[in-house]
Amino acid sequence: MSVANSSDRAQKFPDQPSSGKSGKPDEIVVFFTHHEGQCAECQTPFHKGELIRVEAQRPLCLDCADLGQLEYLPRGNTALTRRASKHSTLHAVVVEWSRSRKRYERQGILATPQAIMRAVAECEADEDVRERRRMRELEAREAGESTYVAAVTAAIRTQFPGCPADEAAQIAAWTCRKHSGRVGRSAAAKQFDRQALRLAVVAHIRHEHTRYDALLMDGGDREAARQCVRPDIDEMLGRWELNPAQ
Repeated sequence: MSVANSSDRAQKFPDQPSSGKSGKPDEIVVFFTHHEGQCAECQTPFHKGELIRVEAQRPLCLDCADLGQLEYLPRGNTALTRRASKHSTLHAVVVEWSRSRKRYERQGILATPQAIMRAVAECEADEDVRERRRMRELEAREAGESTYVAAVTAAIRTQFPGCPADEAAQIAAWTCRKHSGRVGRSAAAKQFDRQALRLAVVAHIRHEHTRYDALLMDGGDREAARQCVRPDIDEMLGRWELNPAQ
């Protein structure tokens, strides 16, 4: 299969840029190709999933790109990758086109075998130190998260003084769960916006104090189910908004 013609290259390599724009300006970039083809210089065939270098829209095997002496180090260990890059006199960034995200994503690096071995030895030597640092960082994040959830709990109790303390804590923990995308993770909630907190409380009442979940399980329409339980939600909201001491 010839790749000498530019129109053929455009057809066979639609996801390959003509330069290393996937990385920093001074980085060499190689690609996991999604296409069959052959090296523009030595004519050696390559197959889907192999690493190639693209220069001036011409696909090159790693040997012709003067990168054949390097070894592939997959992503996953940031310290190992950073050290291998530092110690390697020549290295390249490995990327692959993501069809779902429509962008190139880093998969690892190419580095000299000596650099990778040195990086592995260094990482093994100070693994205990880095593990302790990770634990301290994790504890700090968890402490900050606990403080935030406690603050949201207090804000809910202020806005809904009739809400039982245990339920206010449950609402805060549920709606502030990390990576959930729930209202408790929104910027408004973090500023203790009254409407954001009200939405969290309404969601809790809907699921925990009405027939809403059962209606959904019975195949009911979601909007119809919400309208059906709305009076129950409004009634409980009214009670929770009252100060029990009054």
